[in-house]
Amino acid sequence: MTYTFDPLVPRPIDRPTEVPLGPLTEEQLIALDEAKIFAGPPDPADRPAWRERLREWREDARRRHGYTGAAYERPGAAWAARCRTVAQVWLWDELLYDVERGRFTPEKFLADARERFAGLDAVVLWHAYPVIGLDDRNQWDFYRDVPGLTELVRQFHDAGLGVFVDYNPWDVGTRRAGDDLGELASLVADLGADGVFLDTLKKAEPEFVEALERAKPGIVLEGESKLPVERIEDHASSWAQFFADSPVPGVLRAHWYERRHMQHHVRRWHRDHTEELQSAWLNGVGVMVWEVVFGVWVGWSRRDAATVRRMVTVQRAAEDLLLHGEWTPLAELAPGAEEAGVYGSRWDLGDQTLWTVVNRSDQDYTGPVAPGTPLLGEGVPARGIAAFLRAASEPAWVRELPDLPHDPDARFPHRLAVPRTPARSSGTPDPDAVVVPAGPYVLTVRYRARETGMYQGAPYVDEWKPLPPRLHDARTLQRDGVLANPVAVAATEVTNAEFTEFLERTGYRPAQPHRFLAWNTDPDAPVTYVDLDDARAYCAWRGGRLPTEDEWQLAGETGRLRRGEPAVWNWTESEHSDGRTRFVMLKGGCDYRAEGSDWYVEGGRRDPDYSVKLLLPGLGLARSATVGFRCAWDLPEVTA
Repeated sequence: MTYTFDPLVPRPIDRPTEVPLGPLTEEQLIALDEAKIFAGPPDPADRPAWRERLREWREDARRRHGYTGAAYERPGAAWAARCRTVAQVWLWDELLYDVERGRFTPEKFLADARERFAGLDAVVLWHAYPVIGLDDRNQWDFYRDVPGLTELVRQFHDAGLGVFVDYNPWDVGTRRAGDDLGELASLVADLGADGVFLDTLKKAEPEFVEALERAKPGIVLEGESKLPVERIEDHASSWAQFFADSPVPGVLRAHWYERRHMQHHVRRWHRDHTEELQSAWLNGVGVMVWEVVFGVWVGWSRRDAATVRRMVTVQRAAEDLLLHGEWTPLAELAPGAEEAGVYGSRWDLGDQTLWTVVNRSDQDYTGPVAPGTPLLGEGVPARGIAAFLRAASEPAWVRELPDLPHDPDARFPHRLAVPRTPARSSGTPDPDAVVVPAGPYVLTVRYRARETGMYQGAPYVDEWKPLPPRLHDARTLQRDGVLANPVAVAATEVTNAEFTEFLERTGYRPAQPHRFLAWNTDPDAPVTYVDLDDARAYCAWRGGRLPTEDEWQLAGETGRLRRGEPAVWNWTESEHSDGRTRFVMLKGGCDYRAEGSDWYVEGGRRDPDYSVKLLLPGLGLARSATVGFRCAWDLPEVTA
């Protein structure tokens, strides 16, 4: 396949914008509004003029757009200007949710963040994608149907964190309730959320902002990409996502425009976060810590985690300097520093001067840097950061700084998704079950490329922004294995009537009853609103187990598996976990299909070779109107 772009190279719209060094024309001033990052000039002699042009642009842009800064005076929004580390976390991340105990574990999640990242200032509680579209539940259902969610938000608040909820404007094909604006405003008020993450959006429309402000005065809105200059007025935060810096570090346009506007650098698929961290350090902004991207492990190296830890500890201690001090980007450093790849920003407030410094080279720098006391140790480590402070008297916050060593280990911390091994069954199969013979097999599996990936590893590594045809396109993979013994796979799915008999005979009741058998009426239809454990319990009662995804496909390719009405996806014994995400492979497809967005789980009936990777929610939310199951039985080996 030939692509029209190189996914490993920033697109033109991601690249920094050159700043003319002469007096700016009206056309040039307006053009600079479109920058993500103002490129730093390579020649130090050009930098005074460059800084003057930046100040000229800021003054002109504020005048043109009638900037008042009133949104940043709201008491409820003041926290956003100091919100430097935000974690995007799926509600069912195994650090946040304990599968065995069936409860949220924010204490475990926060302890990990404190140890590796010096803590967090906020979380985005991600909820629906990439599961939404499996059935007709809408994005609001994936929040409102979660037992204990309000308590989870309270626990984060008690720990001093802000809480963002997520808004998916593309959710137009699931069940309709109220209008999006009313639903979101109600959710914000009911949960006590502090902010809204605007998924796929750069900004919210003014009427949207006004309604949310009425629901929660001081609400913080954060879009996913470059925020238009005129909307810095009413959006206190924004992602600096897909922002490529210049070789000589540049200046973030939105933060230069309004120092209280907090940006969070994020490159979700990158394994080396040096450039975004160094840009955040030089600009006095924050980062998005995102280690599980829609079920895919993209964990941060020890080096990058240590850089976050060092960076935010100083940023929090010196926040007045960073917010209110005179900022000099690309400040002059000691002779020889820049030649070694060392650059810095200078922040002056009263009798205090802080230098935030980065080393872009692969060699430690031990020479002179700035005329101040080092706050993060002597020198500037390779690909690392440093800080220097000059003050008439040492501030109290300096004495309170902990030891913050650099860690040079930049290796990617791989995780493997480990499959659950089913116990061998010994029961008698249905008379019409499809027998899959023992021995080796090779399968072709068809699937749609999604951000979830499939079995192991990330679907995109070091890519800037995966775009079609690399996103949502049709793919294949090969699976092979060996069946140690023949396996019989039920020709039909378990029906409501059969599952009811199981309940009556065994008294089975799930440990987590939420959504169990909700709205099942037709006795002959496939049983739905059952999760993996419910299905496993039934199969065990029948002396069997769930078929693996490979067994299901091998049986299905004989053409002898039958579908109930309505057609539903089938659970398979394919549960995997990498310690952060649980997932399973669904087979068979279903009659339901959510229309209107490629972000939905695909619906429709599917051939046996088609698979969908489904991330597993907890607390009963995995029970769906469109997922049922069939049983399988291990058969004795055939001997001559």
